[in-house]
Amino acid sequence: MLDLLAQSVVHADNSWINFDVNALFQNFWSATFDGLTFGAVYGLIAVGYTLVYGVLSLINFAHSEVFIVGAYGVVVTLTTLGFGPSAPTIGPAEIIMDLLLALIVGMLASAVTAFLVERVAYRPLRKRNAPRLAFLITAIGVSFAIQYIIFLPFVGGANAQPAVTMFIPDPVFDVFGTIITNQQIIIVVAAILLMVGTDIFIRRSRTGRGIRAVAQDPDTATLMGVSKERTIVITFIIGGLLAGAAALFYVMLVPSGVIYNGGFILGVKAFAAAVLGGIGNVRGALLGGILLGIVGNYGQILLGDAQWADVVAFVILVLVLLVRPTGILGTTLGRSKA
Repeated sequence: MLDLLAQSVVHADNSWINFDVNALFQNFWSATFDGLTFGAVYGLIAVGYTLVYGVLSLINFAHSEVFIVGAYGVVVTLTTLGFGPSAPTIGPAEIIMDLLLALIVGMLASAVTAFLVERVAYRPLRKRNAPRLAFLITAIGVSFAIQYIIFLPFVGGANAQPAVTMFIPDPVFDVFGTIITNQQIIIVVAAILLMVGTDIFIRRSRTGRGIRAVAQDPDTATLMGVSKERTIVITFIIGGLLAGAAALFYVMLVPSGVIYNGGFILGVKAFAAAVLGGIGNVRGALLGGILLGIVGNYGQILLGDAQWADVVAFVILVLVLLVRPTGILGTTLGRSKA
């Protein structure tokens, strides 16, 4: 049966797609854990999309550049501290302190960028009651502007920043023959803790209740004493902080992957993750990111080409939305319960 399933399909242009089910079975656990790690990064970025959509019912397409600014903040910080293509020969305590500093810088860089995007691009449009299309076009324009603001001082003609290796991943335990490293554990656990903390903040804190009130009915929330403008700013900042954290984890996974326009693809994946989990749902953002990462890994192994990872993930997204248009969890931010 496996031999029949592993047969090839021919396209009209005579190219081949290999369905290698045996390879998927052999690499199932490694693909699962790698997908879980990348999915955690997608999920953190996706929260920025889902929060802004929950409050403003708009997609902030400049959020991918909010992420990439944080990534540059992380790279510049680590490079200044002496990190390079090879892992530094320093003790664990010093590495932890350096990573925490890079995390803080990355989160602050992304949060400040998100704040400026809201103040410069979105607030003037809201004051003029601009149509939704104006917000969309402005977001795309801001996205390109940030890319080239990064390009001029940092890139200088190069396509990517020099590789920054923080530490060599060490094996921690074995799952069915697949080695799980400390790097994977750090990223997944930290991402889950950040998402849980954000979810608790949104559901339990006074500010979080204000965010949900504005998401559900901004006019009534204003009458009840909730500052709509302050709430919107806080929402952008929270999304920026999480994008900055995701930037550190991304640099850990892809040391040479920080490119001035590299946030676009990750942004599209994170947006897809938010839609898959249920746009406007904080928990759905994490779930969607994890599913997107895992399914994409399965697809590239099954089809024998890394380029198919995104195709398979987005096909699954379309199929899920055909069955459940609101996403897997579906509850909007304004209607989420404490």
